Parts: sequence; C-alpha cells; structure tokens
Amino acid sequence: MDDHIKLIRNFSIIAHIDHGKSTLADRMLEITGTIEKRKMKEQVLDSMELERERGITIKMQPVRMEYQSIITKDQLLINNENSKPQKYILNLIDTPGHIDFSYEVSRALKAVEGSILLVDATQGVQAQTLTTLQMARDSGLVIIPVLSKIDSPLARIEETKMEVALLLDIDPDTIMLVSGKTGEGVVELLEEIVKKIPCPNVEKDLTLSSNSGRALVFDFKYDNHRGVIVYVRVFDGEFEKGESLLFAVSEEKFISLEVGTFSPEEEPRALLQSGEIGYIITGIKKPGIASVGDTITFLKKPMRALPGYLNPRPVVWASVYPESQDDFPSLKQALGRLRLSDSSFSYEEESSGSLGRGYRCGFLGMLHLEIITERLSREFNLQLIVTMPSITYKVLLRNGKEETIYSPHLFPDDGNIVKVFEPWVNVKIITPSAYISSLMPFLYDHEAEVKGTDNFGDNRSAIDLEMPLRELMRNFFDDMKSITSGYSSISYEIGEYREADVVRLDIIVADEPMAAFCRVVSRRKVADEAKAQVERLKDIIPRQQFAFKIQGRALGRIISSESVSAFRKDVLMHGSKVVGGGDVSRKKKLLEKQKRGKKRMQANAKINISHDVFLKMIRGANN
Repeated sequence: MDDHIKLIRNFSIIAHIDHGKSTLADRMLEITGTIEKRKMKEQVLDSMELERERGITIKMQPVRMEYQSIITKDQLLINNENSKPQKYILNLIDTPGHIDFSYEVSRALKAVEGSILLVDATQGVQAQTLTTLQMARDSGLVIIPVLSKIDSPLARIEETKMEVALLLDIDPDTIMLVSGKTGEGVVELLEEIVKKIPCPNVEKDLTLSSNSGRALVFDFKYDNHRGVIVYVRVFDGEFEKGESLLFAVSEEKFISLEVGTFSPEEEPRALLQSGEIGYIITGIKKPGIASVGDTITFLKKPMRALPGYLNPRPVVWASVYPESQDDFPSLKQALGRLRLSDSSFSYEEESSGSLGRGYRCGFLGMLHLEIITERLSREFNLQLIVTMPSITYKVLLRNGKEETIYSPHLFPDDGNIVKVFEPWVNVKIITPSAYISSLMPFLYDHEAEVKGTDNFGDNRSAIDLEMPLRELMRNFFDDMKSITSGYSSISYEIGEYREADVVRLDIIVADEPMAAFCRVVSRRKVADEAKAQVERLKDIIPRQQFAFKIQGRALGRIISSESVSAFRKDVLMHGSKVVGGGDVSRKKKLLEKQKRGKKRMQANAKINISHDVFLKMIRGANN
C-alpha cells in the first residue's frame, strides 16, 4: 500500500442535535492549525446563515486537517526519544444531528472509515444517538465513543459513561472525555483517531489500469461561474485538472476545471489521490446531471459504478406558490438551484384554481420544510405561499380505482371513498422515568400504540411505539418537550401503510375555499380541528372594508363559522364642511350611497391573504 494512503484518516462526527459536534470541530481546526486563531469563530464549519442563527448543522461540511502525531507508521504509540513524528491527513465530515437531516449523515458515512460517537455528558444518550450509531454500525465503521461538555457543572460523567458502555458493550474507562469549549482532551482524541481509525482500504479493481479511477459523489453544490462542484471520495486512481471525465450513471461528459480539498474553504491541489476526500469542478451548468451516489470515472477508460445511495423518501409534502404569478419562473429557477445544494427534497409542478401555478415539494420532515422555504425566501428574495404540510395517502375509490394523494386539497370527498391508507412510523422516545405517567395520555391522544418500555441508564426509560405519521406532525415534538420539561428525545423511521379514518377539512374565506389551508384530519377530531383553525384565522387575518365569514367545512357540511366585521369607516367621519353642515336628509343620502357601495364590494369580494397570514397559520396549524 502507498505510504501516502497509510497516513490518511477519514472520519465523521455523529451525535444528537446540540451535543457539541461543531464546537469540537472548531477545536480540532484550531489545534491542527488549519485555521489561524485570529480567523477563528464559533461554528466555523456552519457557513450557512441559517445554521449560525439557529445554532444547528444543516449541511454536512468536509474539511482536511494536517496533524503532527507521535504515532509511527505501524500505528503504535511510542513514548521515547526515538519516536519519529508523522504528519497525518485527517479528513473530517461534520454532520447534522437533527433527525430530518439523517440522509445527510448516511451519505457522509459512506465516505469515511470511522466515526466519533459524541454524547453530551449533561444529557446522556438520546434517541437520535441510537439511530446514528446504528447507521455507522451498518456501514462497518470503527466507532470512537466520546463524552462532550465535561467542563459543565451539570455534567453527569460517570452515569453517562455507564450508559454509553452498556450501549456499546465496552469498558467505561475506554470512553474518551473532551470539552469543545476549553479544548480539554481534544489532542488525546486526535491521537486516538490516528491510532484506532484505519487508513482507507483501496481495493484495486482487476480491470483498473493507469490513467483510470473512480470517485464516489457524496454531495455537490452549484456555483454561478463554475457550474456544479462535486464533493467526492476517491476510491481508485488519481484525478487531476484538465482530464476528460464521465458521470457513470448519468453518462454526462465533462473536463475537470479544478481539483482540490477543503481547508475548510476550497483549496486547489495538483491532484486527488486514492483515499482522499475533495472536490472536482465540472463546469456543468445544466440541472439534473449531478446526483449523490453517482461515480466519476475517466472518459477513455470508464469503470463500473461504485455502490451508491438509496434515494431519500419524502415524508412531508407541501405546495409552494409565488405570491405573484410573475415570479413563477424565478421560483422554478430557485428550486433548481436549491436542489443542487440539497438533493434530499423533491419538487414537481402543479396548479391550483385559487393560487395559480406552483410546485408540490417533498421534504424529510417539518424542520426540513421550514429550512427550505426560509432559504427560498432569503437567498432568492421570493415571497411565497406555502400550503399546510401533509403526508401521502393511498385512497381506494368507489369506482375501483386507487389513487395516491400528495396534496390535501386533492383529497376526494368523503362520499367517494371506500378506504384510506396512511403511513405509520416506528418511534423511540427516551425520557426520565418520572414523566412516563404524564406521557401516556398524551400518546393516547396522538393515536400511538405503545409496544414496550425499558429502563435505560440512570433513572431513564426508552418507550417503543407506533403511530400515524399524521399525528407525529401534529405538534408532537413541542408538546412532548413541554410535558417532559425538555428532558426527552425522539427518533423515528417510516413503517408500513395502515387503514385510516380521516376526512378533508376545507377552510372557506368569504365563500372561497382556500387550498393553502386545506387539511386531512382524523374524523373523530374534525369538529375540534375546524373550530381551532377558524378561530385562529379570525385572530390573524386583517379586517376588510366589508364583513365576511370564515368557515370550516367537512363531511359535506359547515362545521364551524366565524364572522369578521368590516372597518367602521363611513362618509360622515370625513369632517368636510358639506357633510358636517348638511341636514339629516343629506347625511342619510350619503350613508345609503355608501351602504350600496359596500354591498357591491361584498358581492364581488376577493380577499388577498398576505404571506404573513399564511406563515402564521402554518406555524400554528398543529397547535
């Protein structure tokens, strides 16, 4: 094996959200001198404005560090004067921790040989920790368990070590302790990475010859000037600038305009060698060419594609429309550009009678939906109308046909339906045992079926349950956190389809159904849902020059109704001399004229609901 490959370590940091991944990465960058101290800032790998604002990682971010170690080529720690320091190349991929971005994590794990399993010493093992750990194990990675935030006065170091030890079936004393804030234990962790994580295993393909190779695309982004920039892990051969290359799956040809690594900014290099992680600038400006999981190989000597990734399965759907139909081309372009930096959401064109042309988009969760719509608004300066989030239903109609319904306003009337099927999810909740009695009625209200509970670590319990995905979206996360005082965590995976008893709820404003507010709800809760949505809309919708009604309709009838009064602004309040000094008959004549005008206005009324109203309704739709 090449000596260069022996000195490469590819690894990722996986953990639950807010367990200190980005802070630990900051200290690693600082200690290895990758970034000068004067240029350091918090969350340096979280380059997106939204990431820094919310304090979470949304996009995976690779970075190359060079670390001078005392470990020899034989990976033995020698503490004597004859020990020859080695300079190792550490390729870190910082990954998101929120469950909505687990697809990002799965892609990162395909490009590395090891992972740091980071557990917050103040919170212990969380539900998402179990999910990411299983993904790493399934990928055959070497796991290095680490406790973070050990400097915190709230740290439960011994208890958390026991939790991790039981989880991994290891000796608690082998678990490393670090503080991303103070830097304590980070040098020792870097040494452990060099010692424990194997160098890349480069298995030469029997048909591979010189001037040939393969690189797996695990991410990409779009640049207005340079086109698509693919993030790759090189498995075979070497890649240089100016070579004729090929996407093995899409069969698109291109010439590499530049190759390089991340420090963490893009840094051009002469070549990318086997085992390395870096980028290749393709110059391609057409959307839909690059895809994660594709293989880049040489045009003259193409090789078979490497095993790629499973396509992500959207679980939440929402329709996105521009406020002005003049912005539809801009929305189309923005979605195409955004898809180049986030391949886990999907979209296709649709049209609505009341909202015009737009796109039906699929997301991996509610946070994912919120992040994408926020990016569309900020990065592309678009004013959008986003419909109520929904899930996919399979409907068997009376005419014998089966339809797949993605948008609530396309859900058939109750009289045309024989059966409805909806997706369920397998859920794991980890919570202090004291809150289990409070959680059970809450779980029942969300139609959950509890399969079992287990004691987990120090006075904590793990609850396994199954429930409709529809109910998981009904403010489940926030309510659960409220009941358990923020001490619980959750992870879930999509299960099978089951029969559902649900109906369509329409919200009608001034006799016009609003497709953006349409929802599919449980039949037994439809009256309460209709009342809550109508009252909420009444509180936030601006009053008009005329009175109008807001109604909730389901099962072929009006279930809830509220009236919004008109502005009290009549002609006698203008203060002109004619009105103020006229007699009673003059005033009555003016009032009658105004009354007729308001009646005509109401007959032709069309209420334009602002973007803010839609946002407030959607954010509070599940309350």
